[in-house]
Amino acid sequence: MTVLDDQPAEGLSSTADGRAVPTAWERARRRVAALEDRATGWAAAVAVMLLAFGMRVWDLGTPRRFAFDETYYAKDAWSMANHGFVRNYLDEVGDLTIDRAILDGRTQGIWDDGPSMIVHPEVGKWLIALGEKAFGMDPFGWRIASAVVGSLMVLVLVRLTRRLTGSTLLGLVAGLLLAFDGLHFVLSRLALLDIFLAFFLLCGISCLVNDRDWHRARLARLLDPAAPPGRGQWGPVLGVLWRPWLVLGGISFGLALGTKWTAAYPLAAFGVLVWVWSAGARRSFGVRWSLLRGAVADGLPAFLQLVVVAFLVYVATWTGWLIHADEYEQNLSSTQYTGFVEERPCTGSGEDRETDNVSDDDARWATATEPDASGLGEVWQSLGSLASYHHDVYIFHTHYLNCSNHPYQSAPSGWLLDNRPVGVATQLDVQPGEQGCTAAEGSVCYGQVLLIGTPILWWGACLALVAGAVLWVGTRDWRFGVALVGTLSTWLPWLLYDERPIFLFYAIACLPFMVLAVVLVLGKLIGPSRLPSTRRTVGVVVAGSFLVLVLLNFAYFYPILSFEVIPRASWLNRMWFNRWI
Repeated sequence: MTVLDDQPAEGLSSTADGRAVPTAWERARRRVAALEDRATGWAAAVAVMLLAFGMRVWDLGTPRRFAFDETYYAKDAWSMANHGFVRNYLDEVGDLTIDRAILDGRTQGIWDDGPSMIVHPEVGKWLIALGEKAFGMDPFGWRIASAVVGSLMVLVLVRLTRRLTGSTLLGLVAGLLLAFDGLHFVLSRLALLDIFLAFFLLCGISCLVNDRDWHRARLARLLDPAAPPGRGQWGPVLGVLWRPWLVLGGISFGLALGTKWTAAYPLAAFGVLVWVWSAGARRSFGVRWSLLRGAVADGLPAFLQLVVVAFLVYVATWTGWLIHADEYEQNLSSTQYTGFVEERPCTGSGEDRETDNVSDDDARWATATEPDASGLGEVWQSLGSLASYHHDVYIFHTHYLNCSNHPYQSAPSGWLLDNRPVGVATQLDVQPGEQGCTAAEGSVCYGQVLLIGTPILWWGACLALVAGAVLWVGTRDWRFGVALVGTLSTWLPWLLYDERPIFLFYAIACLPFMVLAVVLVLGKLIGPSRLPSTRRTVGVVVAGSFLVLVLLNFAYFYPILSFEVIPRASWLNRMWFNRWI
């Protein structure tokens, strides 16, 4: 069937200024075309990305130490890159601790032969390993991958915001807000896994937004507006079975899962949203019972191209583990987690935990006692070992750490308000005159790297999320659904695990969608018209003022984000609440 490009919108309602409401065909085909100049959009996005990269790569090797959980991931990454799997490492080398030996340049003779029990998938560590291979086993080497990925994340958010708003300027505002957020800045300068998780999630959700536009435009090309689907008709099916953006989204979500399992929640949430979007597209073209028909015509193919692809990519990310499955079967088939069956309620401190266990023989993996297979049988056997390993890791995450304590842990209910930052590197005894310390005699200087979001941005984002929820329901503006579902699906699941130590920096996965909510609300304030008006003037002033306040707030907090040595009094001035100390 053909599409009538000049089909009039007869019989439709009119806007407040008398313009005819465009048809579904017109909206679907013109949405992407209405975006501003592609070259300008890409050039501006790349410029913001390079600014973010320059900020993050500057003095990247400071502090010259293993900061927080870098002590695990940097070593695991080096072992994977050089041995193919994660090996245990020694506690000491001669009279040096293992950390000191590595910082002194030693990377040989510090590893055991057996594998280490790792509790997170391997994608993030492979990326860290790339940096170590390129630049060496030192702080710059194990952090450079985070700096690159954090900067790319800025680029992706600029492009996503531009697609949602049609405005290059609003896309740049989103990129600048993310680039000047303290939590994003610090995580882009540490060898932790969460920045990689946030990046792949943002890529995956961006692909799904692109798919929404692609699917609607494809339906518009396949349908004749002069002969919309009648009662009992489904609309095009075969012509929209293959959805390339969904496949790319599945790959991205698979890599996110291959970094941390928490990517499963947004995958499920946005999988449902893809179905609702697809059904809405069919309904706009006249298909009745679109939710049910869309579940068959679009939902099942989308499940295969998004969820199944993500699962296959996830399994593929364990290839290094599978190649060395025999090592794990021999050494870890009965670990401290395998026999852990049930945890009784906490009675006090983390030391008071009571557990039920099963015997070591019952806890062993089934593959541990099987004869070694060959060919496809060996592949199947290795996959069985991997499944048993996953059971052990699941027990670790859901039970083993319950009732434990950590000085920087925080309740996820307060994360979006910046309730409890995490100190990942601290020096509290710099004397006046040392390392540029300008403190008065009798006082000291502090150096710190604090994982904390730029407060004005996060507090403003909380207000924007509330406004976004109202606008999503009240105006049926689907774009706010991206921001709300993105934030809630990466945040609310953590409420299920608040009995174990969890930390504010896990909220990095929420951050791009919080920024998106802010920019969408600012876009609403400014309005769609480019003609001078009071509304546009007020909106631009509010948006510009908020951006400037965020930049100034980031600059004020910069010393405690970058390990800059400052007087103790200056450090205390930046501790706005007692719970931040």
